Amino acid sequence: MPQLDVGATAPDFTLPDQSGTPVSLAALRADAERGVVVYFYPRAATPGCTKEACDFRDSLESWRQAGYAVVGISPDTPQAQARFAAKQELPFPLLSAPDHTVMEAWGAWGEKKNYGRTVTGVIRSTVVVDTDGAVVLARYNVRATGHVDRLRRELGLDA
Repeated sequence: MPQLDVGATAPDFTLPDQSGTPVSLAALRADAERGVVVYFYPRAATPGCTKEACDFRDSLESWRQAGYAVVGISPDTPQAQARFAAKQELPFPLLSAPDHTVMEAWGAWGEKKNYGRTVTGVIRSTVVVDTDGAVVLARYNVRATGHVDRLRRELGLDA
């Protein structure tokens, strides 16, 4: 699927969170002052995904102060997301997208290199959407380590 470009309208979604409660992009946008950080990760509780989630967790208060909501999406079940959120004390929604439809619409599902082999799966990605639904930043094939800090710098949140 094609990746989202800056200025594009982000596809809306409604997915269950770690408690099974439906969460929509529209509701997240409505509750945020500046926008929503939507990040896609391959699998809950794996080392890279844990690092990325904990980086978002550790900087969440400053994201909120800057007017952003944070949400993670993976193909894991709500139950797996709940275990991951509880173990890592993640205070933001982790959404379950097992059929990959949302990931495909956002360009976060497709071919990627994994240990030298080409596989189809989740492309670790982050898309920032403003309150009107427009993409203001899109990064694909990101590394888990250091990604959150780079994202904050690119958005001008860290000097």
